[in-house]
Amino acid sequence: MKIDRLDHFVLTVASIDVTCEFYRRVLGFERQSLDGKPISLGFGRQKINVHQADRTFEPKARVPTPGAADFCLVTLDPIDAIVAHLGRCGVAIEKGPVERTGAVGPMTSVYFRDPDGNLIEVSRYQSDKS
Repeated sequence: MKIDRLDHFVLTVASIDVTCEFYRRVLGFERQSLDGKPISLGFGRQKINVHQADRTFEPKARVPTPGAADFCLVTLDPIDAIVAHLGRCGVAIEKGPVERTGAVGPMTSVYFRDPDGNLIEVSRYQSDKS
């Protein structure tokens, strides 16, 4: 088996509306909804499916819990611009900017939390600097 890329993952949340508004306002994601399908947040060629804790879909994680996720998103924007944007959005930076090693090399990251307490890392690869 050879895996090419991540297509989507699921966040279990306390409130779909609060979560979707945060990801739209802070990260520019697009709320997507198709009849009978989970709400999702689209960005690039990926998406995050959003399940409300009291209304999940099958199959699902054994113990779907709001605030249990920790993931990294890659940006092409300068990290200083990300820090400034988070400040304008009133989002507290938990850590960073700090140097990290990602899947394909050195990166600079900032960490913050969404309304459920999920840890979001936004990183820029050092090789993407213009």
